[in-house]
Amino acid sequence: MDTREAVARRIEELCKERGLTVNGLANLAGLPPMTVYSMLNGKSQNPGIVTIKKLCDGFGITLGEFFDTELFDTLEQELK
Repeated sequence: MDTREAVARRIEELCKERGLTVNGLANLAGLPPMTVYSMLNGKSQNPGIVTIKKLCDGFGITLGEFFDTELFDTLEQELK
């Protein structure tokens, strides 16, 4: 799994935990729904930290809480 996939999985996980749809999350985060969908379906190859921070604000969590999961502890090296 690469970082982009881990970010997408984490967003999906948090949406499920909170009973949020992608549109609902986008609304809470102040982002266009297409931005979130692009992150989830792999069209956004390099989601920016500012965008992730806005999603965290929508979830009501910190960046630290977003990344504090085993998903990010076991990532493969990005440089090849």
